[in-house]
Amino acid sequence: MTELFIGLMSGTSLDGVDGVLADFSTTPLTVRAHASAPLEPALKAELLALNQPGNNELHRAALAANALMRVYADVVNQLLTASAMAPEHIQAIGAHGQTVRHQPQRHDATGYTLQLANPALLAELSGIDVVADFRSRDVAAGGQGAPLVPAFHQAAFGTPGQAMAVLNMGGMANLTVLGPEPTDEVLGFDCGPGNAMMDAWCQRHRGHAFDAGGAWAAGGQVLPDLLQAMLAAPFFALPPPKSTGRDLFSPDWLDQQLRGFANAAPVDVQATLTELTASTCASSVKDYGFDSQQLVVCGGGAFNAHLMARLQTLLPGVAIQPSDAHGLPAQQVEAAAFAWLARKTVRREALQLQSITGTRGARVLGAIYPA
Repeated sequence: MTELFIGLMSGTSLDGVDGVLADFSTTPLTVRAHASAPLEPALKAELLALNQPGNNELHRAALAANALMRVYADVVNQLLTASAMAPEHIQAIGAHGQTVRHQPQRHDATGYTLQLANPALLAELSGIDVVADFRSRDVAAGGQGAPLVPAFHQAAFGTPGQAMAVLNMGGMANLTVLGPEPTDEVLGFDCGPGNAMMDAWCQRHRGHAFDAGGAWAAGGQVLPDLLQAMLAAPFFALPPPKSTGRDLFSPDWLDQQLRGFANAAPVDVQATLTELTASTCASSVKDYGFDSQQLVVCGGGAFNAHLMARLQTLLPGVAIQPSDAHGLPAQQVEAAAFAWLARKTVRREALQLQSITGTRGARVLGAIYPA
């Protein structure tokens, strides 16, 4: 059995698919190759539309899953080519899929989380075993199903004798709090929106998928009344464990918050949305970071210079750095996490996520689709 695993991630930001080929024969892991592929506009639009009820959903979701797996397969081929590896050299692929609904503990007390994927098709296209559907078992065991990456953050960034926090800012933002000892309980939860609201507003008013470097937001003024209206969302007052997604923080939610602010300049709304992400993430660190003096940032938000500057202003005395400074580039962390999770599944190793998702006990996550 090799220690080579591929991890694939397409997050709520819908900006594309990231993949890594990770070698777990070394400690820490070694990323042998990194690749990414954009989502075609039609597929991105369909995946976004499937976050809401609509006509012929089952048919559309199945076809969207197939199309997404073809993008995943393209990223796998890029990784194999870049590393000069053949499919038989890879133990398994960890494929997250695309979250389109996330409603744990709702409706019937169990609820559900749905990541669009067709792992059988990916196994057929790649010739490699595929591990998928990581979140459902956690939900079945009474958990939130998210976030799952804090367990990986401990493995990748935990430093004996040093407490730290890890902030992942993708479409949504989640925080991991690591104690100074490897035996310390890991805390993790979703803070709220990361890039999703900022990206949606930028797309609507600028025609760009995201606000590069936060330059547009930096030219605006925060609207205090709008910020307070958004911060009044009940989610922000909930204690961990908690998770969220586009089911709550959607363009419709944003439009509801903007009632009464019809005359607001779009650039000021962008500045306010950036401040919403910065302030909710900073509050999470202050409330639950247990005096962490280091904050490691990963995900797309790490590339938003204005957002990073706001975090630093709101967290004086905390050393804030992208995860690159800790050995793993910010864009690679989530994909590496799902390579790590796939390895756990293959080895039948249960994850202790009780303090993160609220699950009833340790569980082996994921389902294996043989090549």
